[in-house]
Amino acid sequence: MGSDLLFAASTTPAASGGGFDLLGIVMWPFKALVEAILVAWHWLFTAIGMPGAAGLTWVLSIVGLVLVIRAAVFPLFVRQIKSQRKMMEIAPELKKVQEKYKGKRDQLSREAMSRETMALYKRHGTTPMSSCLPLLVQMPFLLGMFYTLSDVKKHAVAGEGGVWLLTKQLTKQFYDATLFGVAPLHTSLTDAVQQKPAGWETTVAILVVLVVLMIGSQFFTQLQIISKNLSPEAKTGQAYQMQKIMLYILPLGFIFSGLFFPLGVVIYWFISNLWTMGQQFLVLREMPTPGSDAAKAREERLARKGKAINSEGKVVPMVAYQAEQQKMLEDAERLRAQQPKRQQPKSAKRAKRDQDKTPNGDKA
Repeated sequence: MGSDLLFAASTTPAASGGGFDLLGIVMWPFKALVEAILVAWHWLFTAIGMPGAAGLTWVLSIVGLVLVIRAAVFPLFVRQIKSQRKMMEIAPELKKVQEKYKGKRDQLSREAMSRETMALYKRHGTTPMSSCLPLLVQMPFLLGMFYTLSDVKKHAVAGEGGVWLLTKQLTKQFYDATLFGVAPLHTSLTDAVQQKPAGWETTVAILVVLVVLMIGSQFFTQLQIISKNLSPEAKTGQAYQMQKIMLYILPLGFIFSGLFFPLGVVIYWFISNLWTMGQQFLVLREMPTPGSDAAKAREERLARKGKAINSEGKVVPMVAYQAEQQKMLEDAERLRAQQPKRQQPKSAKRAKRDQDKTPNGDKA
């Protein structure tokens, strides 16, 4: 979740005054959707009697916005997890194909390796792209939230509204809104320290606490993934070592971004991280990586309840699981019994002696 904001922070939209704003055109429908959800929540809270210009009203609207967007993209997240599981399942077979053609650089070998790899993907119903596509689909919506909230200050100063339902009046209202009556939602940590408006100490304190919580929640979520949701095989590769390094490097980028993000964006980021933590808890509990510590913990929980996971990955009563295991064992023994017995090779002398024998064991 934090990586999309780091990307957004490093991307500056073109000014609305001139030039061909390709990013603005691409992001327009997503920002329009975000504005519609944000304004709908604001309307709902004002309809029940909350002041429209109050900072709490806009903060709750941001919370509602995050919940709607993250809930909408949750099925994509589940699909991404399932695709990643399939890729992990076929990793040993994929490695065998790679080892088979290791060191062979001729055209025929490369084509044969490509065919076998694609056949493997087709047989298991997955591709490397299938695990990345859901994440790519989510990114525009998450960036739409970031840009909509971070552009409030720019639009308010220019006397403009958003791209759709966030009108000039609502934009100005958002710009003027303050949390606890002192912390403007459009103010960043650096702005508060440099400009020192009335009550800036409270603003700085709120932002520092939120940035620390934001970074802490991101760190905790990634730590849970590395420590509990990786199989023993995954913990031996170079990718695992890179994950451990990034676990401690990424917070440095988050600290830098937290200095410049306005309070409204920091609130959005923190609430989104809380959602991610809950989402990760669900994955660790219900959809852990096979062979991981989280998967073993789930199996133990199910066993205490008299349940287990069958061959199709479904939770079934322990009796049904044991019956399935017994049937699989019997089927394996039956197949082994049906296979022709392998005969030991005979020496030429022994073969001639057996040939000279009669069916009764006497020599002819």
